[in-house]
Amino acid sequence: MKIAVYGAGAIGGLMGARLARAGEDVTLIARGAHLQAMRSRGLKVTGIGGDFTVAPRVTGDPGEADVQDFVIVAVKAQGVPAIADKMAPLLGPRTGVVMAVNGVPWWYFYGIDGPLRDRRLSSVDPDGKQWNLIGPQRVIGCVVYPAAEIVAPGELLHVEGHRFSLGEPDGARTGRVTALSTALIAAGLKAPVKAAIRAEIWVKLWGNVAFNPISALTGGTLQQICADAGTRAC
Repeated sequence: MKIAVYGAGAIGGLMGARLARAGEDVTLIARGAHLQAMRSRGLKVTGIGGDFTVAPRVTGDPGEADVQDFVIVAVKAQGVPAIADKMAPLLGPRTGVVMAVNGVPWWYFYGIDGPLRDRRLSSVDPDGKQWNLIGPQRVIGCVVYPAAEIVAPGELLHVEGHRFSLGEPDGARTGRVTALSTALIAAGLKAPVKAAIRAEIWVKLWGNVAFNPISALTGGTLQQICADAGTRAC
């Protein structure tokens, strides 16, 4: 399959590198020194699961790539509106857009049962760019659990975790989400298909709400917070 990763940083780079090593036709879209390093030396992955280097197609311009089967969006939530129009060359009528982005998603109410069906969230999509330019019908929800970091341009460290939960907004087990899950599993990742992806989005968000303030105040990692007797007692 043809898979583009828009935002090939720590998480996007990890997904792209694993998929490329498994034989998928991967394009990594990045910028700056990280882009230049991957162009010249490939993308090196170290950490859990072993060390390896891949050399997929790398670009800073989505216009250099053509229509993809899947586009994995792995930029920060606030950065997605700025790239929504730049994704056009990658999107065809059958392209699935995998939103590997934390937080309540802009497509949250798409197709949901009840009076809020297809309501747009101006808080996360203020100008409607994501809804209008990406299109909610293309979306596959994704909840990201691994921890990874860019340790140097062109090099990322996979710290822990392998799970990327997937789900169609309507909960259906479609051919496209099954195909993506199969590809990620073949790449050595966990990719369960969830019938209620919104519920898992909230579980991840609750975790962020609970742990992130403590981490910001103390400088502690998740492992340190969970292992500390004082926080465990709370």
